[in-house]
Amino acid sequence: MALKVHDSELKVMEALWSLGEMTAAQLAKILKEQVGWSRNTTYTVIGKLLEKGAVGRYEPNFVCKPIITREQVQQYEAKELIGKLFDGSAEMFLSAFISGGNISDAELERLKSIVENAKEV
Repeated sequence: MALKVHDSELKVMEALWSLGEMTAAQLAKILKEQVGWSRNTTYTVIGKLLEKGAVGRYEPNFVCKPIITREQVQQYEAKELIGKLFDGSAEMFLSAFISGGNISDAELERLKSIVENAKEV
């Protein structure tokens, strides 16, 4: 499952991915501390994620759990970015990323390894 997760929704997802399932009340407390959200704001965002199927809920106590993974969101967002800014070309994206000079030699070696392993799949 791949779907668009907006920035506000990502804050809820990040909490669930890093801390695991928790009640909506616990999420509201965490997000109040992290970003200053009110309980209502947190509950509204949780509701949107429930509608999308990104978060599951069960009782007692309105326990929320992530249904989609961080990797699914990353893959979706990467495809969207490449489609939007690089005309769908992963090659153009990678070229722009590497030529930007913000990559270490170790990261470059890992990228080479990823490309080589992708050939085998």
